[in-house]
Amino acid sequence: MAQPYQPSLLRLLHGANALLLPLTWITGLAVYSIHDGRWGRLPFPRGLEWIDIHGTIGVLLWPLALLFTLYALTLGRSRLRQPANAMALAALLLAVGSGKLMREEWLEQGQLDHLVYGVHLLAWLLIAFAVLWHGLAVVQRGGWPLARSMASLRIRSGDGPMHWLAQVLRPWLAKR
Repeated sequence: MAQPYQPSLLRLLHGANALLLPLTWITGLAVYSIHDGRWGRLPFPRGLEWIDIHGTIGVLLWPLALLFTLYALTLGRSRLRQPANAMALAALLLAVGSGKLMREEWLEQGQLDHLVYGVHLLAWLLIAFAVLWHGLAVVQRGGWPLARSMASLRIRSGDGPMHWLAQVLRPWLAKR
């Protein structure tokens, strides 16, 4: 059986999101534990500026999530037919979008009743569920070879960085 191959642009965008997402999730857990904690707290050190760390990682995640979404809606459209992929992308967009609307002083001042904060908490939970579902679905669909193909450094001819623009434009140019 042939080894699965994932396009290099997909692997780059997916990998960058996969590196930042756990960091935002964990720092979000720290922010929640320190400033909210209505449903429990974990013992994160209080000397760090967790809100700033979380926000900084979120700022880095924002353009990557946007690029990944553009990829998913163009070249990756067929992959969005998988419910786990669509759910993971939707949860990412909900988390990033609601995070952009948050104000850090709300939590510092104990203002926990803002709708956007509630949406952001919901997105945080959805991200956890969606990433687990996404990982399980990948293994179920293609086994470990498919999962490993996302981390592969192998690049086929015609799939390097200098071909990415043509790949992204191909769906629009084909319609003309």
